[in-house]
Amino acid sequence: MEKNNIRKKLSEFNSIIKESDDIYRCAAKLSGLSDCAFWILYTLRTDGEAVTQSEICSIIYQPKQTVNSALKKLEQDGILQLTEMTDRRSKQLSLTDKGRRLAEQTVDRVIDAEQKALSGLTDEEQEAFLQLFHKYTDLLRTAISALRQQDF
Repeated sequence: MEKNNIRKKLSEFNSIIKESDDIYRCAAKLSGLSDCAFWILYTLRTDGEAVTQSEICSIIYQPKQTVNSALKKLEQDGILQLTEMTDRRSKQLSLTDKGRRLAEQTVDRVIDAEQKALSGLTDEEQEAFLQLFHKYTDLLRTAISALRQQDF
């Protein structure tokens, strides 16, 4: 495929990704939450509350320091509690009653909107969308990893 055509498609793809990011940023703002706090609550609602602080970092692809700051604020606000585990370096997260009410009013509504949007695709379209997005992400990860081997 012509290099110019690939660049146009890449530009369109990046525009879609940035628009999607903006939609979530707006949802977080409407919720009165920072982006990181929003994604922490979102993860606790989608992945369950048996998640540790370090797992949150991996799941939401945010630096440990950013997640730690957001967790401290959520804990101070009475939204969640951090419980030390047997490994004292790991802490398990759990929503308080106040946190569950907040999640119901915020991230649960976003999850419902996402489910409504995804259900607008047929089962085949959903599978193709996810499969192609995974494939592209894997190919991009490999290509970026190759840059590490070169003088970048």
